Amino acid sequence: MSMANITIFMPSMLALIGIPGLESVQCWIGIPFCVMYLTAVIGNSLLLIIIVPERSLHEPMYIFLGMLAVIDIALGTSIVPKMLGIFWFHIQEIYFDSCLFQMWLIHTFQFMESGILLAMALDRYVAICYPLRHTSIFTHQLITQIGAVVTLRAAILVAPCLVLIKCRFQFYHTTFISHSYCEHMAIVKLAAENVRVNKIYGLFVAFTVVGFDLTFISLSYIQIFISVFRLPQNEAWLKVFNTCIAHICVFLQFYLLAFFSFFTHRFGSHIPPYIHILFASFYVLVPPFLNPLVYGAKTKQIHIHGVKMFCS
Repeated sequence: MSMANITIFMPSMLALIGIPGLESVQCWIGIPFCVMYLTAVIGNSLLLIIIVPERSLHEPMYIFLGMLAVIDIALGTSIVPKMLGIFWFHIQEIYFDSCLFQMWLIHTFQFMESGILLAMALDRYVAICYPLRHTSIFTHQLITQIGAVVTLRAAILVAPCLVLIKCRFQFYHTTFISHSYCEHMAIVKLAAENVRVNKIYGLFVAFTVVGFDLTFISLSYIQIFISVFRLPQNEAWLKVFNTCIAHICVFLQFYLLAFFSFFTHRFGSHIPPYIHILFASFYVLVPPFLNPLVYGAKTKQIHIHGVKMFCS
């Protein structure tokens, strides 16, 4: 009975605070976030408009890039409209089940993006180290299977997070989430019960997905660089580096932001809350914003067909 007096039983509504400590300037913070979101939607839509109708771009690298563009649009759209509603119109309330659904979407899209980055790294590895076998290995059937596996892996691994929250927790300390969107640990911290299982499973999923993907991405590029340095011509070196530099930039910004956001949220108790909330927001906004800019500028075929489309 005493527990029920000081806690809330199965709340139907939650409230997202936004960025704790920066409530007075959230309306201004929303402006660059809105610009980044619109740039991400327009940039990734342009990538799809360039890739889809152009048959010469129906190759593994560009198909994976198209998948990445779809994921980036979906990820930004699942977060930013509600975030801007908090910043600009003070619409903080969200249904509990809607919050869980947003959490599932966000983490599913993040893990899907990690899986597609791994597929792109393996594609570059085969294309550079085994060029004669690339076409026979990366068939359209294999690409479809990779897309299905990446999607199912993310959806299935994230789903238990919803079940563990929904079925294990009945009492909550508060209904106010100190975040700008529904993130797994931000919701778990509301519970007035033992959260050890939820934390352990969250760590397991994060280290399983990111650890597996990052390990094989690193091994792929190590093998690529070993193969490149064996080539006698400097021109071949430059060609390979120009092909890979865009991928490496995208990998670095995605995983560096991911690790910083992940570790500060769990172990950075001495870091001000607004710092890790800002970085968590950057983690979900910056990759969709930068990906079309990086690939549009550094991928020659995308650049050529984009210019041709606009000129015509």
